[in-house]
Amino acid sequence: ALVEETSFDGLVRELLVMLELVTDLESTYLTRIDLAASAQEILFSRNTKSMVIPEGLSVPWGDTLCKRAIDEGRPYTDDVAGCWGDSQAAQALGITTYASVPVRLDDGSLYGTLCGASSAKKPMTARGEQVLKLFAKLISRQIEKDLLVQELQAANEKLRNQSYTDALTGLPNRRAILETLTRQFATAQRNKQRVVMAFIDLDYFKQINDQFGHDTGDAFLIEVGRKLTAAIRVDDVLGRLGGDEFVVSGFATPPGEAGSIGAVKRR
Repeated sequence: ALVEETSFDGLVRELLVMLELVTDLESTYLTRIDLAASAQEILFSRNTKSMVIPEGLSVPWGDTLCKRAIDEGRPYTDDVAGCWGDSQAAQALGITTYASVPVRLDDGSLYGTLCGASSAKKPMTARGEQVLKLFAKLISRQIEKDLLVQELQAANEKLRNQSYTDALTGLPNRRAILETLTRQFATAQRNKQRVVMAFIDLDYFKQINDQFGHDTGDAFLIEVGRKLTAAIRVDDVLGRLGGDEFVVSGFATPPGEAGSIGAVKRR
């Protein structure tokens, strides 16, 4: 079952089932700890008898059994009332037996805890302890894997955006424009529409660079891009081909309707 599970949700739920079978604790659950907000949330839980640890429950971190267990180095007790009778969360949930191990990431940071609880006194065997620690490590590895995938996806998206964006103006570049035009032409053909294009070439732009410097020329191009962006329609596409050349494309407006590219004012 573990080999077949590819999602974090599925993996954790399978582990909670097995943890309940090994420890005989009526509730097994995974929490996530937000130290900045000083809160602990139940992410996933399995409840097999009368005691219910609800998913989504959030409690103050300072009042939790998990914090007390970590601070005191006590991963298990079958006398919660005698050890931590001041915990309101434990009283409200009716916890008598409690076991937990921290789930830590590779950098040592605390992600959450893997726990088991029961309203009755339950012993904790050496095998139960070993399984609890092993499952916490498996969950930690899956979290690290998911985080790595997210980082790679974000990096790929950033690289993709950079490859389709003009670095100076922030507008779509030549590559992005050509791909967009291909899609526009295909859509226009299907819908029997026309695509209108406007090519914009800034006359005497070289003189700005020669007389005032390239920084001023760059500022001028940025401002031109901003002005054009403000003048076109929402569905039109504006991009910089390179140098002092820009292009605007969009679907032709039916006769009698306002807002065509041809109506863009010269500025």
